[in-house]
Amino acid sequence: MLAHLAIRDLVLIDRLSLDLEPGLNVLTGETGAGKSILLGGLGLVLGDRAEARLVRSGAPQASVAATFELPGDHPARAFLAEQGLAADGPLQLRRVVRADGGSRAFVNDSPVSAGLLRELGDLLVEVHGQGDERGLLASRGHLALLDAYAGLDAGPVARLWAELQGAEAELARLQERVAAERAERDWLRHAADELARLAPREGEEAELADRRRQAAKSARLAEALDQAAELVHGADGVLARLRQTARRLERLGPGDPAIAQALLAIDRMLAEGEALADRLGEVRARRVVTAEDVEAAETRLFELRALARKHRVSPDELPELARRLAARLAAAAASEDALAAAERRVQDLSDRHAAECARLAAARAQAAARLEAAVAAELPALRLDGVRLRVGVAPAPPGPSGASRVAFEIATTPGAPFGPLARIASGGELARVLLALKVALAATGPAGTLVFDEIDRGVGGATASAIGERLARVARSAQVLVVTHSPQVAAAGTTHFRVARHDGRTVVERLDRRGRTDEIARMLSGSAITPEAQAQAERLLAAA
Repeated sequence: MLAHLAIRDLVLIDRLSLDLEPGLNVLTGETGAGKSILLGGLGLVLGDRAEARLVRSGAPQASVAATFELPGDHPARAFLAEQGLAADGPLQLRRVVRADGGSRAFVNDSPVSAGLLRELGDLLVEVHGQGDERGLLASRGHLALLDAYAGLDAGPVARLWAELQGAEAELARLQERVAAERAERDWLRHAADELARLAPREGEEAELADRRRQAAKSARLAEALDQAAELVHGADGVLARLRQTARRLERLGPGDPAIAQALLAIDRMLAEGEALADRLGEVRARRVVTAEDVEAAETRLFELRALARKHRVSPDELPELARRLAARLAAAAASEDALAAAERRVQDLSDRHAAECARLAAARAQAAARLEAAVAAELPALRLDGVRLRVGVAPAPPGPSGASRVAFEIATTPGAPFGPLARIASGGELARVLLALKVALAATGPAGTLVFDEIDRGVGGATASAIGERLARVARSAQVLVVTHSPQVAAAGTTHFRVARHDGRTVVERLDRRGRTDEIARMLSGSAITPEAQAQAERLLAAA
């Protein structure tokens, strides 16, 4: 509730301090005494627009401070915590307006923007007056008010919506990932197959290079062996010449012992030569390297190096590349599975959220009818017989509060179309409609302080009494501050303040029982208070 209001150098107020109480606080006084200035100061500290004309003439600046006492679970405390501001203990709002029109705003002495101050003010005070778009006139809050009136819990819908938003974000991430993987999947599969066919091994390049060197060495050795074999038993080799020599010796000297000895030596040499030729053949057979072998090694080495260049890695890195590509293909397949699961989860959450939205919409429609009936029952006593209130529940895009749009609409005369509450031209009439709505809603809404202005404009007698009685009913569950010219309304108050002008200054006085009697009597009879007026004032107070 609003516990204290302090104003300094605001229009006609040089210094004012006001301690308010729970229940119904009434402000009375002559026209022009400054009641509207008082409410203007409250609006200023709640975030209304600041203007240079608000600063009292000759003063460098105006300031308004408001202190609120709130329960620990009040929404304003959660809002302050979200903004990183101190949320414990009494809450003080302060607004300073300079003579040049500039302004500053503070919450518990921490500087804040006027916008934040207004958001916070909406959680603290509902101002019901001509042209004010807060409280019940702000259609953005009608859905929450209807839910609170009906005791509906939108928590399951909000939780499902949060889950759905998370699931949709995950689905979008997977869709993007799978789209990228699909775009390169053909390349991945081709590259992986190419590597699989080649089946590279670590260290294979060095092994093939060594084989190529060994092949070259073996080729040179084979050539030397072939040359040696040719020299030994070729057509013009050693063995052929020895045989030729033996044939000549046999023709020249048969029976000659020396020639016989020579022929024996040649035979021995031929035997040794044949043995040498056999051994050279054996060595040559063991060291044979075919052209196909050399070509195979060359081809394999070329393929390894070409594939390595293609993928910009070394040949020894090809096996690891093959493993990575295989892993990416497996991950792509897993992503497809995850995408399918994510799509199923989004659909499931969407279906569940839609079902909860439908349940809430049906319950809201029933609650709307009850609220319309409750308000209709209040309107005749407030001289609003021809006014009709409609609580419109219409489909809306799904969201954390369901799939319903709620708007309180009014028709001021029979047969007239429904429209926004603010369409009512008369400030007093609008305030009475809002009072009827507030009575029906009881303690619904976050604000613990309600301000009514011009609520008794143009009414009196039984209607004024009905207004006072209903304000008192609302004040059982919320602090109410009402500016009134009606003695019946003033008598219903639990705390009474009189606003007056003294020496050009606006002052506020808290009245005791005697002071209340005199003030209500003045409101009944005018400046000259008669005994009859005092007696009537006493009766009003006793009845209240």
